[in-house]
Amino acid sequence: MISALSGFAVIGVIVLVGWVAGRWGRLPAETQAVGGRLAYLILTPCLIFSGAAASDPGALFTTPLLVSAAAAVLCFGLHALTTRGRDPGTRIVGALAAGYTNATYIGVPVAAYVLRDTALVVPIVMLQLLIITPVALTLLQFVTTGHTSWRTTLTAPLRVPLTVAVALGVLFAVTGLELPSVLAEPVDAIGQAAVPVVLLVFGMSLSGRRVLEAGPDRLPTIAAVVAKTAVMPALAFGLALAFGLTPAQTYAVTVLAALPTAQNIFLYAQSFGTALILARDAIFLSTLACAPALLTITLLHSLT
Repeated sequence: MISALSGFAVIGVIVLVGWVAGRWGRLPAETQAVGGRLAYLILTPCLIFSGAAASDPGALFTTPLLVSAAAAVLCFGLHALTTRGRDPGTRIVGALAAGYTNATYIGVPVAAYVLRDTALVVPIVMLQLLIITPVALTLLQFVTTGHTSWRTTLTAPLRVPLTVAVALGVLFAVTGLELPSVLAEPVDAIGQAAVPVVLLVFGMSLSGRRVLEAGPDRLPTIAAVVAKTAVMPALAFGLALAFGLTPAQTYAVTVLAALPTAQNIFLYAQSFGTALILARDAIFLSTLACAPALLTITLLHSLT
């Protein structure tokens, strides 16, 4: 557990650096927006392509993944109840904040040091990148642009860099194709910059702002944090028992369900100009709440 929590320390330091830079760095006013756009258009797609190209598509078809997906979908739906009457963009981002797991940046070290098997987190990464992300980004593109034609709706995923990156990565994984090293190495190098840049931009967004400020986003933010760190693992545990998973599998899906909201949600909110404060606060608070949640789950598991 101590080793897993070191992942939180790394994230916290990078976010703190971003906060300090945003508060005292005398950076241009557009730095945060430019950094977020760069991560959305170039850095993160490269990271996602590399991960998808190296993945096993067959990992999507497992019962533990079905449990994880069902828990996430239930949290999406439950959170939508707290944002009735709000604009569609806020409802989508809020739902994602309640059920979209930080499977890459925190999930990998947790899988390595708590679950002792990094392969356990790969199916969730694929589920989120191959299914949830394209659907969510397509919906956000649709509700924020106002396009209503069938042609626009059907081609919207092709205009989202992350979706294209996932599709190309899966194509390479399925066919066994490989980029020549002269292309693969730059793509990998660019992708490695995505995580620190996203975290730095996130830290900048915290500068000069208070968490849970009074306003319409306070209740949805609290609901998203509770759903992500308490309701979702409880649902995953119950579903795991219902599906007859082994104790080890039940523990794994419960731990992975308790991971915090992914930083990507802040990136999506910023890119589409909607629910930015909700996404920022939900990520920050769920990341803080994740550590005691994981510790509690681990202690309860050790007693059974």
